[in-house]
Amino acid sequence: MDLHALLVCPDQDSTSLLALMQSELGMAAEHTTSISCGLELLDSRHFDAIVLDYRADRSSEEFLARLRQSSKNRSSMLIAIVDGTFNARPVFGFGANFVLYRPLSSERTRTSLRAARGLMRRERRRSARKPVRSTANVAYPGAPELNAALTDLSEGGTALLTVSRIPPACKVYFEFALPGQKQLVRLSGEVAWQDASGRTGIRFLDVPQSSRRLIQTWLQHSDGLPASGVPAQPPASSCPQPEKTAEAKDASLISNAGNRRGELRLACKLGAEVYRLGDGVPNRCTLSDISEGGCYVEMPSPLSAQSGVEILVRTADVKLRIRGQVLATHPGFGMGVRFMFRDSVEREEVMRLLAVLAAGPSLDEQRR
Repeated sequence: MDLHALLVCPDQDSTSLLALMQSELGMAAEHTTSISCGLELLDSRHFDAIVLDYRADRSSEEFLARLRQSSKNRSSMLIAIVDGTFNARPVFGFGANFVLYRPLSSERTRTSLRAARGLMRRERRRSARKPVRSTANVAYPGAPELNAALTDLSEGGTALLTVSRIPPACKVYFEFALPGQKQLVRLSGEVAWQDASGRTGIRFLDVPQSSRRLIQTWLQHSDGLPASGVPAQPPASSCPQPEKTAEAKDASLISNAGNRRGELRLACKLGAEVYRLGDGVPNRCTLSDISEGGCYVEMPSPLSAQSGVEILVRTADVKLRIRGQVLATHPGFGMGVRFMFRDSVEREEVMRLLAVLAAGPSLDEQRR
């Protein structure tokens, strides 16, 4: 069993069911009935998943607050057990990935744990990354050179923050200096994923040996912070950002709850239909990446920014209908959409789709 979970739960029936399901799925579980013992384990060991019987009391909230601050477990998958009538929004505010409702059902518990296991294994496969703050010069065919901010780095790739969107399926050439180094890293890569916030994941392709040594040296010896301590910023956008309404801030609590851990973003090619809210006319499109908080929708004529939309995806395993808001538009390419979850069920449907994507290289669209 290569995945380890911590179960903090005083209820014997819930514990027995969860232990059985975790054993079926090849997950080793350590159980405690006490919040205080759970806190000691958080400080001493790493767990791939934390399952907490949340009681909406001071001890449960202390546990979640300590989890957020834990150096060993702040990135762990969090599964919360709550009462059937409980509003799960505060739990998602603490970064919960899944919610199970009392009394636990075998089918729903198995489905959620299977989805969590798929995502945990996907995270295990990813190269270790370090946060970095630096600027890069980026070039790709048919466009002038642009500036970008590096946000993290591994031996196999990096994440860039740009104002102008880099086209998908594009080979890019860039150079940058890592904090504390004078020599430039020069290499080429390809776009692996993009998200609605303007970040682009780059998978390295051609890396000269000298540049590879610079990256490896920095990853081994740097703490991930630049000497100046000042984060690099991409070029400022000329478009003013609208002030969020109270409703939008409240709705984004759930959709952005997982950002403190770094959302799992998966490249994909999913056929979908997108509707403007209040309009029954479907627009055929393709989702090219998806995360817990949003997706990128490829379509030649994207909808206007701030538009409310509904996206429908059908696959052999999942049928997903989710509402969102257009954050950014790129005429000729598509638009970035932030999900606006109405309840925890919609959020878990997205998590299940992520789990299916994580389990295999591709998904086939279901015939209509």
